[in-house]
Amino acid sequence: MRGVPGLRGGRGIVITAAAVLVGTLATGCDKGSGDAAHGGDGRNGTGPAATASRAPEVTEALAADGTTVRVGSASAKTVVQVYEDLRCPVCKKFETEGGGEALRELVRSGQVRVEYTLASFLDARLGGQGSKKAANALRAALESGRFAEYHDVLFAHQPEESVDGFTDAYLLELASRVKGLRGAGFDRAVKDLKYGDYVAASERAFDTSGATGTPTLKVDGKAVPSSMTGSLFDKEALPLVVGALSQS
Repeated sequence: MRGVPGLRGGRGIVITAAAVLVGTLATGCDKGSGDAAHGGDGRNGTGPAATASRAPEVTEALAADGTTVRVGSASAKTVVQVYEDLRCPVCKKFETEGGGEALRELVRSGQVRVEYTLASFLDARLGGQGSKKAANALRAALESGRFAEYHDVLFAHQPEESVDGFTDAYLLELASRVKGLRGAGFDRAVKDLKYGDYVAASERAFDTSGATGTPTLKVDGKAVPSSMTGSLFDKEALPLVVGALSQS
């Protein structure tokens, strides 16, 4: 695991005026407001039937650069770039202990689009092919529009970093937890490392991105500073960081 500056700085991050700057990026704004939040019945323009709007469609697509995986509404005003290695335990911490869930809520609300770059440097450092195999399997899942679901499953069931645990058999076992993902084409892509060229190109994209470790987040192209890194692991603080950087 490459070190991420500020990870051990704790959660007590002070972000001046972030609560104001975040504005529309508050995590609860897609759940209704006004009378709708207080049990309005929909008549006379006060209830959910009058105030609720359909959430933007969450789509998945490979960007023109051939390495970036976009998840979220094409009309989202804020873009969060996420750099991860599937074997990295700190990436698992981000995805499963607060920050990742907050980011997913922002994506579901249509306010944020996430753009993933998958690194695989831990294979070279620790031995094995787990990072490459997992990234290849995720690329295969994108073909059926199940990248995000499978991504979350892989991090939730990540093997120990020192163990090359993302084997073909384990990746297929985890894929069975995502409805509609398994099939002859997907299984063959996993076993044959069909997207090996994508995996190599994605690692090169990571190497030239300026990211020095994983997880790294950028908001509209601006890297989250080390003084705010601890907040990435806090569900309440992460939207404030995104809001502050998106308006800076």
